[in-house]
Amino acid sequence: MAKQKHYIFNQLTQNFEVLETSKSKRILHGVLVFLGFLGMAFLFAILLFTFFRSPKEMMQARELDFMKLRYEILNDRLTNMEELLEDLEQRDNNLYRVMFEADPIPSAIRNSGFSSPNRYDTLYGYVNSNLVVDAARKLDVIGSRMYHQSLSYDDLFEMARNKSDMLAHIPAILPLKQTTIKFISSSFGHRPDPIYKVTKFHYGVDFSARMGTEVYATGDGVVTAVERSMWGYGNMVTIDHGYGYVTRYAHLQKSVARKGQKVKRGQLIGYVGNSGKTTGVHLHYEVRKNNVPINPINFFYNDLTPEEYEQILEQSELPTQTMD
Repeated sequence: MAKQKHYIFNQLTQNFEVLETSKSKRILHGVLVFLGFLGMAFLFAILLFTFFRSPKEMMQARELDFMKLRYEILNDRLTNMEELLEDLEQRDNNLYRVMFEADPIPSAIRNSGFSSPNRYDTLYGYVNSNLVVDAARKLDVIGSRMYHQSLSYDDLFEMARNKSDMLAHIPAILPLKQTTIKFISSSFGHRPDPIYKVTKFHYGVDFSARMGTEVYATGDGVVTAVERSMWGYGNMVTIDHGYGYVTRYAHLQKSVARKGQKVKRGQLIGYVGNSGKTTGVHLHYEVRKNNVPINPINFFYNDLTPEEYEQILEQSELPTQTMD
C-alpha cells in the first residue's frame, strides 16, 4: 500500500504542495500521542479504583465485615459471661461464705485484672483497634474473676470438709444449765454501770445464779488464759475455739480449767462467783469473733427450743443494770 501523502496550500504560489515532515517531528508526534493515551489510561485507572472495587478488595471487605460482626457477637457473649459470673460471686459472698462463717472476697480483689499498663499496646494502630482491645480487656478481667472464684470454691470445699469440726467448735450452748439460771441480769449493749453510774457498753450477757453453780465450755477449744484478780473481770477463763471465735467466762468463784488444756463442749471449767468488779453473784459470758464482741444471745440455739429461745430474747430486752 502506497504511503499516504499530506498536502498544504501555499498562498504564494497559489498551489497545493506536498507537506514534508522531518523524522524527528514524526517521532515527537508519536511520543505525544503515546503520552496522551497513557494519561487517559492512568485517569481511567484512578476513576476505576476510586469508585469501583476489585474482586480481591470486595472479598477483603466482606471478610472485614464478617470479623466485625464476630467481634460484636463475642463482646455480647462476654457481657453475658460477666453477668453470670457476677451472679456466682453474689451467691458466693452472700450465701455460701456466710453459711461457713467466712469473710466475703472484696470486689477490688475480684476485679483486679492485670496491672500492666501497656498490655494492649500492640493492638492499637488499626481501624478497629478499639473493638479488639475492648474484647481482650473483657476477656482478661473475666479470666481474673474466674480465677479468684475458683480459689473461693477451693476454700469452700475445704470448709465443707471441716464443717462438722467447725460446728463442734462454734460456741452454741448456754454456759450454765438452763435450770440453774435465775434470770438474765444484764444483756449485750449499752447499760448503766452499777459502780460508776454512767452508761457504758456491756460486751456480754450476765446470768444470775447461785454461788458455786457449774459453768461449762460452750464449744470445743483450747484454754488460752486462766486469770485470778480482785478487780475487773475477776477470776476468768478464756477459750479459743478456732475459726475466729473466743469466749470469756468471768467473775468465777474458781476455775478447774488449766491454760493450754483442750476442752470439749459441755465440759466443766469453773463455778459461778462474784470475784472482781461486781455487785452480786453472777456469770459474765462473752463471745468474740475476730476480736469483735458479738451478742451471745445469738449462740444458744443448740440448747433451747424455739419457744425457750424466744423467752430468752424477751428477757434480754428487759431494762436491767449490769452487775459488773
